[in-house]
Amino acid sequence: MIDLHLHTTASDGLLPPAALVARAAQAGLHTISITDHDTCAGLPEAQTAARQHGVRLVPGVEITAIEDGRDLHLLAYFLDPANPSFLEFLDSQRVNRERRAGEIGERLASLGLEIDVAPIIASTRGAGGPTVGRPHLADALVRAGHAVDRDDAFVRLLGVGRPAYVARSGPRPEDVIAVVRSAGGIVSMAHPGLTTMDHLIPRLAAAGLQALEARHSDHDPGTEQRYRELAAQAGLAVSAGSDFHGDIGRRSSTLGRVTMSAEEFASLEARRP
Repeated sequence: MIDLHLHTTASDGLLPPAALVARAAQAGLHTISITDHDTCAGLPEAQTAARQHGVRLVPGVEITAIEDGRDLHLLAYFLDPANPSFLEFLDSQRVNRERRAGEIGERLASLGLEIDVAPIIASTRGAGGPTVGRPHLADALVRAGHAVDRDDAFVRLLGVGRPAYVARSGPRPEDVIAVVRSAGGIVSMAHPGLTTMDHLIPRLAAAGLQALEARHSDHDPGTEQRYRELAAQAGLAVSAGSDFHGDIGRRSSTLGRVTMSAEEFASLEARRP
């Protein structure tokens, strides 16, 4: 079984990389990709664990691009995580994330919901540090007694259109595709049924997009079939993944249940530059 969309504590997941690999192996997965947000920091530890458990680890990362002020998540696979240009790109993503976290902290303070953002950002700096994101601020809100859990923090405060929401700044999708391709990787559009930006598919396919994540924990059968058909029309492969973050939340039971076939994986891998 194959799952190409997993998160660890290197971004907003709840399990350290080695623990996630162990859980994946226990769930029957033989090929996985850890796709933390805008970072490859968890890959070395995950690779060591993958060898121990006989699991193939595909180097991956989930990159946030910006289109018309909206987030578009792009999954990068098979890339060289040590590529200098790619590492420079990830550094710029980190800077954008830290700036946004600070601005969100200021908005929360103006609402009388103050949290100390500085140590959260500081804890993510340095080699192996996770990328900072809204889930970390949501956890701080919970610790301060301002929210019941992450979901509550997003619904009331941090989600799009909520009082403390700050739009992200970042690269265009074409720029992400180009930098991933230069690092030897390929790009799949993550959970397109959630982002609902189907009009971009032909344009991004022309720019080098190689796949759509047709199967995802939040795609019902009709949505999955729609993106399989759109992928075929655009000459793209498909990818699949659970988007598992840990044992809390709506995707907590998806590990080992949202997978792709060996044939689909071979078709995806054949598109490596």
